[in-house]
Amino acid sequence: MNKMTLRTLPALLLLAFSGAASAGAFQLMEQNASGLGNAYAGSAAVADNASTVFFNPAGMAQLGSGIQLSVGVAGVGPSYEYRDNSGVKSGGDAGGWAAVPNAYVSGQVTKDLFLGLGISAPFGLATEYDAGWVGAAQAIKSEIKTININPSLAYRVSDKVSLGFGLNYQTIDGELTKTGVTLKADDAAWGWNAGALFTLSPAMRVGISYRSAIKYTLEGTLNGALPVKADVKLPDTFILSVWQQVSDRWEAMGDLSYTRWNSLQSLDVLRSSNSTLLSSESFKYQNAWRFAWGAGYKATDKAKLKFGIAFDRTPVRDEYRSARVPDNNRLWLSLGGQWNAGSHGKFDLGYSYLYVLDPVIAQGALQGKYDASAHIVGLQYSVGF
Repeated sequence: MNKMTLRTLPALLLLAFSGAASAGAFQLMEQNASGLGNAYAGSAAVADNASTVFFNPAGMAQLGSGIQLSVGVAGVGPSYEYRDNSGVKSGGDAGGWAAVPNAYVSGQVTKDLFLGLGISAPFGLATEYDAGWVGAAQAIKSEIKTININPSLAYRVSDKVSLGFGLNYQTIDGELTKTGVTLKADDAAWGWNAGALFTLSPAMRVGISYRSAIKYTLEGTLNGALPVKADVKLPDTFILSVWQQVSDRWEAMGDLSYTRWNSLQSLDVLRSSNSTLLSSESFKYQNAWRFAWGAGYKATDKAKLKFGIAFDRTPVRDEYRSARVPDNNRLWLSLGGQWNAGSHGKFDLGYSYLYVLDPVIAQGALQGKYDASAHIVGLQYSVGF
């Protein structure tokens, strides 16, 4: 029951911001491509282009004068193939490629005040099985789409401390289907994010950031006719990051993030007219950690190579794993490069392979496991005026 389409935005924009989950459950890490080669290590401390609006708005104070622009896109290609305990496959590959674009702009207003705006997709999911597969009574199509509009500001308190804050207007649209059932619903809600950046020395920065939970009351229809509603609370995330210039050529960065997925325990679908419970789908998610380490090597004055590794712990419990989100712990192996074209801007290219521990499922007719993995490729362009 996962297909989300934004009714309040043009169809082309909605399609552009569809996505397939790459972090735990259906959270999307791909908020820029410049961090992809480092597995998003140092995300709240690097602050080397306008995409810091998302990861830590305080980082805008590091970007210098004028207008800074960063635009990019990531292609996310997960694969989920189910096979039962006897080895028989069913459902085909429920994954597939999706584009996750982003755009950010930042500008210096006064000596110490900076304003920014970001457009991104923090959550997204797209799984779809062949019609008539063995688990069709539980899930066929599951799609979630979000668009996040994030005006932000940063204030440089001193040469060593910067603070940032942002508001988030986030739309969500979804469709979930299974045999004989189609649920479509959408909503829009507000959240906020904040961060701080500490410059401990010219060669070391520490960043902390927080993105609030966002609570929706989805409204839509069941089987195209019956008005329904459902409350959903998407999780908040805390990030602690460090960036260090190790030598003239080497830099290193690390990341620790914590996402409170326990806000999503079930999806209870109610009749709009009298709040009668029509159906309930259990998630029982638990809070999850993510650890990342990365490095950059300045090969020439114009070219930088990037490397990264991360461990992403899933919020999905084995006993509650569903065909909609057949997620498990995953290991990120990442590499990338950056080309500095001077006044013409910087170009970033990144790639990550996600090795996913085979998810085991035991839900009704589904008694087996998944072969799961993902490829992510991203391109980013950043320039100052």
